[in-house]
Amino acid sequence: MIRCNGVMKNNVRTTLQANGVSLGYCSSNRRRGLHLDFSGSGTRRRCKLIVAASPPTEDSATAAEPLTKEDLVGYLASGCKTKEKWRIGTEHEKFGFECETLRPMKYEQIAELLNSIAERFDWDKIMEDEKIIGLKQGNQSISLEPGGQFELSGAPLETLHQTCAEVNSHLYQVKAVAEEMGIGFLGIGFQPKWGLKDIPIMPKGRYEIMRKYMPKVGSLGHDMMFRTCTVQVNLDFSSEADMINKFRAGLSLQPIATALFANSPFTEGKPNGYLSMRSHIWTDTDRNRTGMLPFVFDDSFGFEQYVDYALNVPMYFVYRKKKYIDCTGMSFRDFMVGKLPPIPGEYPTLNDWENHLTTIFPEVRLKRYLEMRGADGGPWRRLCALPAFWVGLLYDDLSLQSIIDMTADWTTEERDMLRNKVPTSGLNTPFRDGLLKHVAQDVLKLAKGGLERRGFKETGFLNEVSEVVNSGITPAEKLLDLYYGKWEQNVDPVFEELLY
Repeated sequence: MIRCNGVMKNNVRTTLQANGVSLGYCSSNRRRGLHLDFSGSGTRRRCKLIVAASPPTEDSATAAEPLTKEDLVGYLASGCKTKEKWRIGTEHEKFGFECETLRPMKYEQIAELLNSIAERFDWDKIMEDEKIIGLKQGNQSISLEPGGQFELSGAPLETLHQTCAEVNSHLYQVKAVAEEMGIGFLGIGFQPKWGLKDIPIMPKGRYEIMRKYMPKVGSLGHDMMFRTCTVQVNLDFSSEADMINKFRAGLSLQPIATALFANSPFTEGKPNGYLSMRSHIWTDTDRNRTGMLPFVFDDSFGFEQYVDYALNVPMYFVYRKKKYIDCTGMSFRDFMVGKLPPIPGEYPTLNDWENHLTTIFPEVRLKRYLEMRGADGGPWRRLCALPAFWVGLLYDDLSLQSIIDMTADWTTEERDMLRNKVPTSGLNTPFRDGLLKHVAQDVLKLAKGGLERRGFKETGFLNEVSEVVNSGITPAEKLLDLYYGKWEQNVDPVFEELLY
């Protein structure tokens, strides 16, 4: 049995207070909720927050006339923001499990957890067919991945201190309810103990469509859906040229992020031969919508070329009248001319385009911001380290230009080699006349420099990454050492080792 309470019990509150965030409780007519003040001034914000829309989105009326390609390009370009408006969005997933049995949480337990969080901490419920499937509060949302992985999609925030405080506030709330239920949460990139047959299926129409389609396009799609967890960071750009530079830098360095955060070495109770099984799984999920996108490095690349790519990715669904309609394998181009077989004569809206973009899964994804998608899920400190790594590199002009210069002569073959070998060999992957860890050392210096120049005293969030770079030992390798040593080839202790 794992003790799901008592581990890190005081760390969340201490971290919140250390970051200048006030913890208090404010009351509404029916509920009491956790109040966070990110302003540093002690001034209370209104308790009841305006709820933002969350995907899937749906217009109240269907489109009266066809969208043009220019409309789709304009949608992406509308994400351009001046530098003072750049924000940091962090998303992370984690596995819930029963402390007594270590088995995955059932949907009924998840529903109880979501309902209790909503009541205690003033979140609004997201429903599908009268079943609770998530929560919203302001610009934050809690959602469920196909196998019940619990995801926080954070609000766009200005500093890493705010981002880390948001993560810790979320964990405080989740733990407050989960511990009473005998539920714990595991920070790891791949389900270490249980097989696909043991994983519950969430009652979401989108996932049922994906579940049926995945075996047609790859051998590991179900593993991706039901047994992986990730952490990612979403970042802004100021112009098409800035987007291009950040996209290229993000793709080139994504294998380094994969190595630094590699944390999924076990499958069904035994080592699986990978440091990041999660990353490997994406190589055989669906080649039409994954990978390193070599066209991003073409001289002609820009918003229009990404639109062309996305239009070539087969559809999953359209969302109409609160229902998902199966459109797997069909063409968004046909949809644009009113020839989508399930809904002939209907044209897509920009909401349909937004939903389609969420069904594309490359290592870096473009929407109205850029998503860095290469890292395994992990324990709470690493959830703050990933945005620190990317913000230091991509939000500082000097660091970004240094990365562009450093990677300018990297070939498509070299980038693909890193993408394919890092899940197995991590920082010890050979690269040119050395190892990837030598490149990572230079990259980390640039990340620290970028954070220092931001002036928010954020470099401490890189400590977790610095330890990995300095030692050359990934989190997964540490877990394997424990497995073959202290744990005596038993994977169960990982549930306590990586307990939130």
